[in-house]
Amino acid sequence: MTRKLAAILVADVVGYSRLAGADEDRILARLRTLRSDLVDPTIAVHNGRIVKRTGDGSLIEFRSVVDAVRCAIEVQTAMVERNIGVPPEHRIEFRVGIHLGDVVEENDGDLMGDGVNIAARLEGVAQPGAICLSEDAYRQVRTRLECAVTDLGKVPLKNIAEPMRVYLLQVGTVSQPASARQPGEQPAPKRPSAIAVPDKPSIAVLAFNNMSGDAEQEYFSDGISEDIITDLSKLSELHVIARNSSFVYKNVTTSVPEMAKALGVRYVLEGSVRKAGNRVRVTAQLIDASNGGHIWASRYDRDLTDIFAVQDELTQEIVTALKLNLTHGDQDRLAQGRAVDVGAYELLLRGREQASAHNRIGNRAARSLAADALAVDPDYAAARALISFTHVLDYVNAWSDDPEGSLRTGLDLAQQAVDMAEEQPNSHFALGMACMWNHDLDRARAEVLRGLALSPNSAELLTLMAHIQIFSGDPAGALETLDASMRLDPHHPELLFQFLADARFSLGEYEQAIAAIAQRLQQNAQSETAYALLASCYGHLGRAEDARQAWEKALQINPDFSIERRRRVLPFRDPEDFNRRVEGLRKAGLLVPDLRQC
Repeated sequence: MTRKLAAILVADVVGYSRLAGADEDRILARLRTLRSDLVDPTIAVHNGRIVKRTGDGSLIEFRSVVDAVRCAIEVQTAMVERNIGVPPEHRIEFRVGIHLGDVVEENDGDLMGDGVNIAARLEGVAQPGAICLSEDAYRQVRTRLECAVTDLGKVPLKNIAEPMRVYLLQVGTVSQPASARQPGEQPAPKRPSAIAVPDKPSIAVLAFNNMSGDAEQEYFSDGISEDIITDLSKLSELHVIARNSSFVYKNVTTSVPEMAKALGVRYVLEGSVRKAGNRVRVTAQLIDASNGGHIWASRYDRDLTDIFAVQDELTQEIVTALKLNLTHGDQDRLAQGRAVDVGAYELLLRGREQASAHNRIGNRAARSLAADALAVDPDYAAARALISFTHVLDYVNAWSDDPEGSLRTGLDLAQQAVDMAEEQPNSHFALGMACMWNHDLDRARAEVLRGLALSPNSAELLTLMAHIQIFSGDPAGALETLDASMRLDPHHPELLFQFLADARFSLGEYEQAIAAIAQRLQQNAQSETAYALLASCYGHLGRAEDARQAWEKALQINPDFSIERRRRVLPFRDPEDFNRRVEGLRKAGLLVPDLRQC
């Protein structure tokens, strides 16, 4: 046995027995997915070690309290986003206790002692979605916290001799940081609960249920749903909700009319996938949300190798059921495609699932899986496009030892993907993104326009276009493009609020930029780029103290935040657009080494 000082995190699921009693198989599947997609990668990024799991609970050791708290905040913040639109009785919510204390490590790696016991008791007094810190833990991080902190005073903890001072961190429930609001200003508005239905036919494709009896097959049912969305998005006569928004309602019991109202569509497609060996069964039904009636339903029992034919038939059935008048371009786009090895396709689906984590570990895993898909099928352009995307993200986020080399690799692979499959929108997305970060804005714009011609409903391509417009000096055009993207993706990623803020800043509309930043920070309090832009906005408005606080928060989140690197990386066509951001910091009197060189 070894005795040592450690940062201990204990977490469990609130009301697990109630959730499992309602549907144990589903709750277990949801937990496995959360662990593989969110929890475990986040623990790894923050240097944590999973000591053990007990049903719905986890005991995790960290090198420092800072790492433990950052990990907990990241997970809890992500869970707020994932629970949007989920009825309270069906939400998975974690509560977390963190303590810095003495522990005993057994030969098998298990931990025991007061340090573990206290963390467990702290978890027991935490509110759903919250984090409770002991005084010893809080002392280590109190100058680094961006979320609301409540001193609960001395709290009696079960089987702990003396009451302990406890600090409560409530993540994701503070509507807007106080520093982002004027005195008397109201909090940023929430996303609307109902959206106007467009004039043309509109549809949301829900995540198909995984009926395979194996939660590990979730990636496959999700991938089928996503590919149907991709196919339907090619139709100019149809308004198709993005995957990001329709998947919000995965594994929830919200009624179809309620979902349709929130997404602003008339029709909803739901279904299931059962994969067993070399056989697959896909069922689907199209529902008219205006009256709850079933317009069409079908079941496909096929060999796994026929899965692409099933997707094509299903798409054609929807077109027929909705009586869409397809243009020749629409018909051509639906007819395009090539045979793909099913094994390579499954590897790509796993890779896409990993990439959706949007972190360094998920990025590497996605690249490895896509490379495996290419090894099976060297002509698989979609796999090449995904690998390109991961290399460009390495460049943008400085996740690579050779960022410039990563960008060159991403650019080359994206060009290869377009050369191999010019008719695939994701190839043009990858090349457009690589060209943008390579400071070739005109070529990036051309690639995105080619992608949108192939997939008019692509919220991803529209968002990329808005980003290009911001860098090109067209912030007004970017706002219009972002509006179109958000109509297709009502539950859009919080990053879009950053783009809104960037566009407003470029227009000199600093108050509106602050409001957009507040909406991003409401969902992600760990964004240094949001706080850096917030500091510049305050500088231009003459609010030096608010600017100082925002800048300090940016540096607390990322001590290596560098103005000079951002000057080099951000592809503004006009250098003055970036200089205006630096000028706001100068006006606030924020002098750091980077700024003295500007």
